[in-house]
Amino acid sequence: MWLYAAALVGLCYLLRWYREKQVVSHLRDKYVFITGCDSGFGHLLARQLDLRGLRVLAACLTEKGAQQLRDQTSDRLETVILDVTKTESISAATQWVKERVGDGGLWALVNNAGVGLPSGPNEWLTKEDFVKVINVNLVGLIEVTLHMLPLVKKARGRVVNMSSSGGRVAVIGGGYCVSKFGVEAFSDSIRRELHYFGVKVSIIEPGNYRTSILGKEGMVSRMRRLWERLPQETRDSYGEEYFRNYTDKLKNMMQLAEPRISEVTNSMEHAIVSRSPRIRYNPGLDAKLLYLPLAKLPTPVTDFILSRYLPKPADSV
Repeated sequence: MWLYAAALVGLCYLLRWYREKQVVSHLRDKYVFITGCDSGFGHLLARQLDLRGLRVLAACLTEKGAQQLRDQTSDRLETVILDVTKTESISAATQWVKERVGDGGLWALVNNAGVGLPSGPNEWLTKEDFVKVINVNLVGLIEVTLHMLPLVKKARGRVVNMSSSGGRVAVIGGGYCVSKFGVEAFSDSIRRELHYFGVKVSIIEPGNYRTSILGKEGMVSRMRRLWERLPQETRDSYGEEYFRNYTDKLKNMMQLAEPRISEVTNSMEHAIVSRSPRIRYNPGLDAKLLYLPLAKLPTPVTDFILSRYLPKPADSV
């Protein structure tokens, strides 16, 4: 009996592998719009898809980032300046895309633009700190999607949204995990709504990768600035030792980040070109072996495990 069960499971995996290997036809005629192409995942994905022959429309925040991308790609790739926090910028980019894709529509929208800072213990942050991150990672993603959806529906194409393992289990305070939980919810709802239009929605949930999302400023100086602006009463309740230990743990997490970001962009590429894209992609061993299990465990168990990672404040009970 166990042999039959093992054979059935093996057959299911083989069928899944076969289906996922099937690629859509006429890739060279398909347009892909990617946000956040100045660096990191977006930059590498734009280069990968350009090499594959797709018509890449790359949105960058700065002209410098756009020029660097153009220097590394073919003449087929085109760039546009986009600030996802500004409605007028999104409207202009949408019109720019519409002029290029024509009646064929937009095959894939890749919402990749994102920021990770400010992050830290929630009590150390302000409303403005939360809004800064959420406006880019969630509100900007939603507004870009709403503007581009008519073009995607015309092509019966794809929406690929960049979430995070932090969208399945909150591992750090601040707007980052809050925004990524929102990306998960928005993606789930539009996936169900767009199913009848022939549009597929995929969510990318990477583990800890080394990109510029955490900025260029040193971790210690960033955390020190958050610490020093706190009221003395709040600092006393946490204690200087808590600040040092918390900062050290964040530094260690950054140092352990996986540098091979192609694992993430390969997942994004698969979501764009496969006939049978997955609903969720989880690149990274830490995503598969740590964050996903933590997200599926009973909440008290997850709380116990993650709380062991945090240092104890001076006023702890």
